[in-house]
Amino acid sequence: MRSRSNSGVRLDYYQRIVHRLILAHQEPVTGLFPASNVNSHAWIRDNVYCILAVWGLSMAYKKIADQDEDRAKCYELEQSCVKLMRGLLMAMMNQKDKVEKFKMTQSPYDSLHAKYSSKNGLPVVGDNEWGHLQIDAVSLYLLILAQMTASGLQIVFSLDEVSFIQNLVFYIESAYSIPDYGIWERGDKTNHGEPELNASSIGMAKAALEAMNELDLFGARGGPASVIHVLADEAHKCQAVLQSMLPRESNSKELDSGLLCVIGFPAFAVDDAQLIHNTKDAILSRLQGKYGCKRFLRDGYRTPKEDPSRLYYERWELRMFENIECEWPLFYCYLILFHAFQSDKRSVQEYADRLEKIMVRSEDGILLVPESYAVPQDLVGFEYQKPGSQAREVVGRCPFLWGQSLFILGRLLQEGFLAVGELDPLNRRLGAQKKPDVVVQVVIIAEDNEIRDKLAEHDLHVQTIAEVAPIEVQPARVLSHLYTYLGRNRKLGLSGRKSRDVGILSTSKLYSLKDRIFAFTPQFADLSRFYIASDNELMIDILKGEINFLKSAWDLLGRPLVTLVLKRIHLDQDKIPLAMIQTMRKLKSGYINGTRVMLGSLKDFLNTSAITDLSFLGSTEDGYPDRLHPDVQTYLDEHLLRSFSNRSTMNLRGGQLRPRTLRRRMSCKGAIKKTRSINVDSDNLGMEGPSPLTERRLSSIVPPPWLQPNKQSHVSVFATTPEEGPSSPRQLGHELSVRENIYPVDPHNSTRSAIDRRSEFVRQQEMPKILIQRHRADTNFAETEVEELIAMLRETENLEEQGDILQYLVDTQGLDFNTGMLEEGRVVTVRDLLKGLYEKACQQKLWGLVRHTAGMLGKRVEDLAKAVTDLLVRQKQVTVGMPPNNEHTITAPLPEVELRQLIHDAYGDDESTAMLTQELMVYLAMFIRTEPQLFHEMLRLRVGLIIQVMAKELSRTLNCDGEAASEHLLNLSPFEMKNLLYHILSGKEFAVSSVARGNLSIVSCKSSRVSKKSQIGLGDPEGEDALIATIDDRQGQWLRRRRLDGALNRVPRDFYSRVWTVLEKCQGLAIEGRVLQQSLTQEMTPGELKFALEVETALNQIPQPEYRQLVVEALMVLTLVTEHNMVPTLGGIIYVEHLVHKANQLFLEDQRKVQGDATLCCAKIKDGKEQQQAASGMLLCGGAAYICQHLYDSAPSGSYGTMTYMSRAVALVLDCVPKHGEMECAIS
Repeated sequence: MRSRSNSGVRLDYYQRIVHRLILAHQEPVTGLFPASNVNSHAWIRDNVYCILAVWGLSMAYKKIADQDEDRAKCYELEQSCVKLMRGLLMAMMNQKDKVEKFKMTQSPYDSLHAKYSSKNGLPVVGDNEWGHLQIDAVSLYLLILAQMTASGLQIVFSLDEVSFIQNLVFYIESAYSIPDYGIWERGDKTNHGEPELNASSIGMAKAALEAMNELDLFGARGGPASVIHVLADEAHKCQAVLQSMLPRESNSKELDSGLLCVIGFPAFAVDDAQLIHNTKDAILSRLQGKYGCKRFLRDGYRTPKEDPSRLYYERWELRMFENIECEWPLFYCYLILFHAFQSDKRSVQEYADRLEKIMVRSEDGILLVPESYAVPQDLVGFEYQKPGSQAREVVGRCPFLWGQSLFILGRLLQEGFLAVGELDPLNRRLGAQKKPDVVVQVVIIAEDNEIRDKLAEHDLHVQTIAEVAPIEVQPARVLSHLYTYLGRNRKLGLSGRKSRDVGILSTSKLYSLKDRIFAFTPQFADLSRFYIASDNELMIDILKGEINFLKSAWDLLGRPLVTLVLKRIHLDQDKIPLAMIQTMRKLKSGYINGTRVMLGSLKDFLNTSAITDLSFLGSTEDGYPDRLHPDVQTYLDEHLLRSFSNRSTMNLRGGQLRPRTLRRRMSCKGAIKKTRSINVDSDNLGMEGPSPLTERRLSSIVPPPWLQPNKQSHVSVFATTPEEGPSSPRQLGHELSVRENIYPVDPHNSTRSAIDRRSEFVRQQEMPKILIQRHRADTNFAETEVEELIAMLRETENLEEQGDILQYLVDTQGLDFNTGMLEEGRVVTVRDLLKGLYEKACQQKLWGLVRHTAGMLGKRVEDLAKAVTDLLVRQKQVTVGMPPNNEHTITAPLPEVELRQLIHDAYGDDESTAMLTQELMVYLAMFIRTEPQLFHEMLRLRVGLIIQVMAKELSRTLNCDGEAASEHLLNLSPFEMKNLLYHILSGKEFAVSSVARGNLSIVSCKSSRVSKKSQIGLGDPEGEDALIATIDDRQGQWLRRRRLDGALNRVPRDFYSRVWTVLEKCQGLAIEGRVLQQSLTQEMTPGELKFALEVETALNQIPQPEYRQLVVEALMVLTLVTEHNMVPTLGGIIYVEHLVHKANQLFLEDQRKVQGDATLCCAKIKDGKEQQQAASGMLLCGGAAYICQHLYDSAPSGSYGTMTYMSRAVALVLDCVPKHGEMECAIS
């Protein structure tokens, strides 16, 4: 017999070790590994990691298999892998009903179990007795299944198993929005069983989705039926969320060593080399010790201070675990593999040496990886004093098979038995390398010949839908329907894909089905959708955004292909809109916004595009894989006929009813206007008398109720009940208290202004004395009047008037009231009339009316839930409703219907603003996808405040009052609305230019001084207006900036972690009545998101954005005091607002000394009348919260800057700062 080569002998040595340490424990029946000799439970995650060493060794043998016995060893090792992977597959298939249920509920109780019995593969603990929902475990299984299949192992045997695996793909595809218990099975680190979004789970799911895509589970022998399909957009969403989270692991864990498996082997889930580097560095600098790495900060597991009698921790005890957390050698194994894949030999050697020092030798000389090292009980005190100084002892299992397996893999790589490519046959490790530029292909197709000819006049030559045959063009909803057939299996009771969403990556491919080829138009172009789809400029803007997105996100074979159909409905007065022509010319030029594009026809692009086979639509289960599923066949046949036809809108005209009198017309006038609730000015509260009804559009019925701080009398302003003449205040108060409290109104004026508001139009129109209540069916509303209204409705051409009449009808009669008209023999209800009006308003682009009717019809933006999820998963909370009383915070994804209900409840009767809120959420989600940097240092997006600031900015730019501004705001086209929101988020200056038909357009201005404010006579301009109108434009700059930052909740960098250091040195911080206790530092680490949200919630108690910003500045001054260690402690509870008010006093004293601007208002020498006014809460200059307007408008730095006054205030107010002796006080 030939002698063994050296490498053969060395491999035999590893084979003995693998056999003794790993394979000896494999259960012969199920193939699973028990956790230890005393615990027979088999965890999915640990089992998959255990088998990796066996798989690695089998590939090493395959390379040197020159003798039969080596081939046999190789086969034997491979079959152990297959046995284990199939054992896990069987255990999961036994729970197929859970997979089916979870697709719908995504509830932790419906998830697959995290561990099974190693004896028989059955469940070992109940659904609610363990944190079973661990998406990373199922994802890891799928990822390794894909890698092993690609390396040549056959693990999946039947098509039923293929459909089950396809459903596992659906199970993990929404990982980016499903909170789970994560890699340590704990969820929130207090271990109270609350799941949270974990970056390690999302990263693993992203890797599994990419690895599974288009993979044939039968390997080289399979056919189209055994291929797994993944929608590329789902993997991309996971990637986007992962990138926004790293290096953070979750809300309660600011860092976690478990992320090593996401940035390196086995997942390689991050494409950005810099982010990989930052995450690894953060882990090494904060979690690495002599004995491995800590899992996460303040991890109490197995520490001497942990109380073993209970699973959970009290919140206050987390601080005790700091610096004594267990260290796990497992992470050195990960780091060795990480550097081996980077081919960094020096680092590999360094960690191998470190690992060797802490491994344990067994009796027969084998090196074992222990589970973890803890500080011994008697040395805890010394370790607290000097972290890292004490010797630690082994706790937990030894050998720890998860670590041992990775250690053996590392050894095989170091000794050259394996190349890195063999452990990663799918080449995931190359993801972070630079890719060539993507060229986006664009095809424009005309609906019919007429549109084709119109385009030809502009020298743009396109084909019609008929001419592109045999390729069929369909809307995205067809593709979404076809995908519901994917993964269906009657025998297993699995129903296929549930989510109806298909993103731009999926519609940018061509699809083949038997001998047909389909192209799909993108989802955003689907006109059956929402009113924003009828704004052409916005659609073009979205198109540019999507093209830009494709440039960065496309990683499939071939080039992306965007197909657009130009339809009749896009025409503007029978012409192609100019914006469209300009965009098409840009596309033709080959570049648009920095992305390379090619405009061409479909057949030119057949060879360069990605083509996916829709073979899963065959009737495989009935034994006819070549025939289409009968349901699909009927769906396609029906759909092809009607996919691009339009329906007619309703006609309101006709009928010869002449109104007997026009007196009623006035009574409905402004009915829509009455529902508005956007508050702009906070100065002139309830000061307006009845305004004459001069101009039709601005006929104010209800002047907006201006907000005043600290006034608590609630009076609703939106009662739709005309009183019988001016009623007595007592009766009025009673009548109003029944309704929802929508706005606090100044008690000094409330009775007068509310009566005026409610009876003003009554007096002007001597309305018949009828009491109409919204929720009463037995109304004594005379039939004749309804007839008159309907007659007027037919006769008026003006859509605004129709809107007012319909609003009135809805308020009095309800949406389903039968109007007595007939349309093609069908009864017409008020709802039908509203629909007709909505469609007309969309065509005529009357956006204010469109928003209002959409709200009354209860429409919702299609992507609302998706948009909110996009914001939430990037760790931004959203609030809706107008602060301070009606804000609702959304902290977890909600279904569409609940979301819409929540938004509309928050705004009471104000349908327009509720619609605007939905719209803005969609734009915010677009921005956070394309320009995440706009949202840095913002934790909560308060949509109500943002709307108020938008109106304020318009009123400032147009120099008009608040009411006109909110009217202009609601009439902005969706495109301009998105544009205005962008300018406000980015803080850029803008100007408003008026376009034809009274539409406004928002333009960026390069210089901040576009025009001097003209002094338009606004009657008697009060306070702030008068001051600002007369002084140069630079004034108000800091005030505006503080207002924007305050409304957007923007804070300085590292603000929250710096507040943590202040909190550590005092007993608490009081802000607007909320106290942040020092105990928060006991339970949360400085960088923890949960801590930031606590501080944020306290700051959100402050209604005025500019005042909130000054409080943030005061907190920053306190952080400087603590960071420079000026004093050992800051004493008791600090009232932050006292500091701000003290600073204001100091400011006014200085102003009096130098005769500054503030001597005109707050620094005046007071006489009797003024004092009275000050007592009633009205500052002359209109400054919020009794702080002078001029302090808000001072720059932070400089000798008169706000920071200077804040520092002086801190020195005066805090007892701990020395009062005597020399102290240098210069603000750098």
